[in-house]
Amino acid sequence: MEGTMQTQPPSDPGGQGSDGRVDSKSRYDWKDITEEFMSSASALQMGELLHDTNFGLFEAMSAIEMMDPKMDAGMMCNQIQRKVLTFDSALESGAIKIKDLSIPELIGIMDTSLACLVTWLEGHSLAQTVFTNLFLHNPYMIDDKCLKAFSILMLKLVDHIRDRVNRAGVFEEEDFQSLTYGFKMAADVTDARATGMMKEVEDDLNRIIKMTRSKVGEERDAQTEQEHEITNALFSRVKFFRLFLMGLLSFSKEKCEGIPQAQKLICQLLELLPIIRDTICMGIQPDNKEVGKNDYPTIMGFEPLVNQRLLPPTFPRYTVIRSREEALGHIEGLLYRLQIVTTVPELTTFHIIMEAFQEFSKSSPCVLSRSILQLTLLPVNKRVFGVHTMVDFLKDTIRNFIAPPVLSQKSALYNNSQAKQYVDAWFVQVVRPFTALVQITGHNRARQRDKWAHILEDLSALQEEADKVDACLHQMLTKMEPNRQHIACLGNWVLYHTLQAMISYLLAGFELELYATYEYHYVYWYLYEMLYSWLINTLHRADNFLLENETMAGEK
Repeated sequence: MEGTMQTQPPSDPGGQGSDGRVDSKSRYDWKDITEEFMSSASALQMGELLHDTNFGLFEAMSAIEMMDPKMDAGMMCNQIQRKVLTFDSALESGAIKIKDLSIPELIGIMDTSLACLVTWLEGHSLAQTVFTNLFLHNPYMIDDKCLKAFSILMLKLVDHIRDRVNRAGVFEEEDFQSLTYGFKMAADVTDARATGMMKEVEDDLNRIIKMTRSKVGEERDAQTEQEHEITNALFSRVKFFRLFLMGLLSFSKEKCEGIPQAQKLICQLLELLPIIRDTICMGIQPDNKEVGKNDYPTIMGFEPLVNQRLLPPTFPRYTVIRSREEALGHIEGLLYRLQIVTTVPELTTFHIIMEAFQEFSKSSPCVLSRSILQLTLLPVNKRVFGVHTMVDFLKDTIRNFIAPPVLSQKSALYNNSQAKQYVDAWFVQVVRPFTALVQITGHNRARQRDKWAHILEDLSALQEEADKVDACLHQMLTKMEPNRQHIACLGNWVLYHTLQAMISYLLAGFELELYATYEYHYVYWYLYEMLYSWLINTLHRADNFLLENETMAGEK
């Protein structure tokens, strides 16, 4: 049954009287549409649906019902039994302190902040991780010297990480959330000032450590011993965060000039980690209460739902903050990966770099280490290690791979203006796809397979152009030097990288478990009989050509 027509006049909409109450005399004409509906539905085929052109299956699947707790993340705040406190309201109610914090409170805040930072690096939003720390909302109001310096440094740390990851551009939506939700990142404080403030706190703590340190022949009471240990625990954390920011900043220096400093800082950070891990218990711990879907126990200064209203209307996502032990494990892995990054400037050719980057990618590194690796090789100026142009770097790589006559100073083609024009125009086309090859290794493992497929189209077009250039250069060379050839030199080099990309594409299918069992022998056959066979032939051809050119060049 369906209500079709209302008998109330337009002046009285909805059947309400002048006083706003529903008129009991409202009358409706009801019409039975059962037969009409069944008749229309019978014309549809089995499984066929009738829908409006403006509301298809896609719209139905992506539609979100506003104000529904099951579908709108913003409604989480209405489902808990306590008041969600902001920085100002928490300060007024006495829920947080901004001065005279005890050392256990400072240790707990630092450890929990690190756990939130790690959770953010794993792909969650800043609003649900780092900025659940109320002290970061307004660090300038904090009177405690240590907490204020730490809060400002945390903001600088987050801002620098965002900048590095965004510049590298090798992240997807599941890797990293860069949206800041309007929070200020202490832009008026320089990086040097932020680290300087932490160094001042570090010096103050160091004086206390020296005063409470045991001396030869002197007995200390238990209270002094405990004060020494807990002060040393806080000192280690203050120093760790300061060195961590300095280490990340050193990677961003031009021409890899900060790499030696980064190596020293990473070693110091790794020495501090065991001390921090052993003293986690000294910080204040969350209350022992039941963990809910929308709320979880925290320490002073942290509010899980403070930014819930800032999230867009979407399905509720419960963000699980990493434990303090897990966060330290993540940071330790990050530091070891950054140690590997410091060795990258020692790599000399594109082939070696690609092998190193693919090996680095196999460990499924975090988005920060992947981004720093990419920016170490190709910083903002897009010069290799900030020094060499990509064209010159690739030319050196081709010389070492196959030594084409056009790139040999002892060849007549080297100083030929027309040949130089052909080669320079071709190398302009080479830069973009070969830069993309490097960037593919910086994406997460699940995304790499699709990107290998897309780059094959560019490599195919590049190989076609390489064959044309080789043909022109061969024709010119035979007129100048009848005994020398320029057949498939550039094309052979492009073919080598095309085959490597095809192999990477197929092997990624095994890693992602995309093949059925009966498909294995097809893939193995294609790898063995086709791709690896062609790859070996390509390398043999390059070796023979390299030997031939070196022999002829030596005779001259």
